[in-house]
Amino acid sequence: MQPQSIDAELFLSLAQHYEHDPGEFVRLPQQTVDSSSARVAVAELRNEGYVEEQVRGVVRLTLRGYNVYKRKWHSAA
Repeated sequence: MQPQSIDAELFLSLAQHYEHDPGEFVRLPQQTVDSSSARVAVAELRNEGYVEEQVRGVVRLTLRGYNVYKRKWHSAA
């Protein structure tokens, strides 16, 4: 899986959870947590302020991340 694909897939999943409950943390699947590419993607998103990580593999989208999602992906749909 390509890093861009991981970012897009992660953003989509987290955005759906955010729309349901912005305060909810999401437990990523173990396969994702074990993937070095996914860990790098989560770290980059966290460093940009797009996600918060409660503990490894438990994340939620921030308002900043949701706004980026809406601008990048939601408007393209």
